[in-house]
Amino acid sequence: MSTYFPKGEIARKWFVIDADGQTLGRLATRVARILSGKDSPRYTPFIDTGDHVIVINAEKVRLTGLKSGAKVYHRYTGYPGGIRSEAFTKRQTRRPEKIVEDAIVGMLPHTKLGRSMAGKLKVYRGDKHPHQAQRPEAIAVAQRA
Repeated sequence: MSTYFPKGEIARKWFVIDADGQTLGRLATRVARILSGKDSPRYTPFIDTGDHVIVINAEKVRLTGLKSGAKVYHRYTGYPGGIRSEAFTKRQTRRPEKIVEDAIVGMLPHTKLGRSMAGKLKVYRGDKHPHQAQRPEAIAVAQRA
């Protein structure tokens, strides 16, 4: 069997996902699959065949159980003793789009291919986005009861 290569230009679609009331991990896995192209029949592991995704209402994403009180984000400044920590609740009020973006990008490959996939992700705090000209399709992410 020969390796499949997408012929010609890859037609990319635009999708909108509403994060209102969604669980962070389930939302992130769904978006990562769309960005990497795994939901498409033209999927090829070494070619970026994914679509563009717009996530709105990032501030309304939730965590299950006691994770919202226990989750801490760390980053390193590059200097000795330069570890900086921030609780989930504080980051959710300050930069909720960064929470969603970090969860999704963390599920993509950590290579040049993954960075090109991450470039097709747009995350917004409210329910408005500046991409109406691309005519994005709305996708519903299944919620657990």
